[in-house]
Amino acid sequence: MTKGSGEQYLRVLVAGGGIAGQALAFWLTRGGHRVSVVERFPALRAAGAQVDLRGQGIEAVKRMGLLDAVRGKLVDEAGVAFIDARGKAKATIMANTSGKGRQTLTSEYEIMRGDLVRILHDATRDDTEYVFGKSVDSFEQDERKVVAHFSDGPSGEFDLLVGADGQGSRIRRAVLPEGLDPYWRVGIHMAYWFVPRIASDSNIRDTYMVPGGRQIMRRSHNPTETQVYFVIREESEEASAIHRAPVERQQDFWASRFRDAGWQTERFVEGMKTSPFFYSQEIVQVRTDTWSKGRVVMAGDAAHCASPYSGMGISGGLVGAHVLAAEINRHPGDLPTALANYDRVLRPFINEIQGEVNPRLLRLGMPMTQRAIDAFQTTTALACFLHIPDLAARLSKEDRGGNWQLPENPAPTSIV
Repeated sequence: MTKGSGEQYLRVLVAGGGIAGQALAFWLTRGGHRVSVVERFPALRAAGAQVDLRGQGIEAVKRMGLLDAVRGKLVDEAGVAFIDARGKAKATIMANTSGKGRQTLTSEYEIMRGDLVRILHDATRDDTEYVFGKSVDSFEQDERKVVAHFSDGPSGEFDLLVGADGQGSRIRRAVLPEGLDPYWRVGIHMAYWFVPRIASDSNIRDTYMVPGGRQIMRRSHNPTETQVYFVIREESEEASAIHRAPVERQQDFWASRFRDAGWQTERFVEGMKTSPFFYSQEIVQVRTDTWSKGRVVMAGDAAHCASPYSGMGISGGLVGAHVLAAEINRHPGDLPTALANYDRVLRPFINEIQGEVNPRLLRLGMPMTQRAIDAFQTTTALACFLHIPDLAARLSKEDRGGNWQLPENPAPTSIV
């Protein structure tokens, strides 16, 4: 489609109104394209747990002109404590707030997912068409267009369809060869929810290790709410299947796995019943050899989920949207070139952040025996006493994501 004077605009449909989808809409509309975002949830999905920005993700938000808005919504999390069954801290690793080096276990930029979603929505809603309660059921394409068939019946023609529909992407299933499993598993599962905050819940994230490869984390994001995370090492079929079960069954599963865990487990399990949301997931990465097929391309977790343990899931989605939009804006009349460049430019960065996840190291942080837990805490306490985590972070030349440089802006900064 043309927009005058020989320039071209594209009609782009983005399936998924999360962080990657909205970040892509931000840059594409500033490149002159018409963007529609369809989200299967009936309203903006501004919920979820705490996320962070690191490395190139911070730069991506800065280039959008949204860093001050993010700073205004930051969660006060000063560090991470490893505690015993009485809640006593055995070792504490503080955040690196120097502005230099590498982020530690907690980032300088911690924010609730919902707040980041709302910030992106406020920045895009005037230029982007948002349709809620609707999804792409199927699509077909040829050399000129892609036809999307929607869940409410009608169809629409577009120049490009973007699957930004998350880790379980339906768009990706239609793009990849039948039977190909895109998930790289690490044998870890996680559930999280909110409970009422109590006086002892501080701005230090508590991490409590339980024999059997189990872990409980508590972090508080506002004066009235506390987040709870249950994590377990398990490779059973039951553990992999439970995330697709009704919420009541998921909660029964997690309560049974942690019934004897001690500390504040009873409080946390009781809080499941009244939590405003409950989410259970298997920790995986999405690894595929291709992110596009014809006029259909994947973005964010649908393309390259790095997992929560990478520390770069949100940053990866923002960076990926930046790169994809840049290539589309640069080659609006040559989508094959744009999508090939997207893969070529972004792939080294994604390989870097996915490679940060080492299953052996993860297992060290989730010991099977009390003796191993004691050894971990003693070693960590000694390292903290010697200021090793702080010095390592401050003296590091690179944050997660390595020395990969974010390419130039997808649209002129004068119109951002």
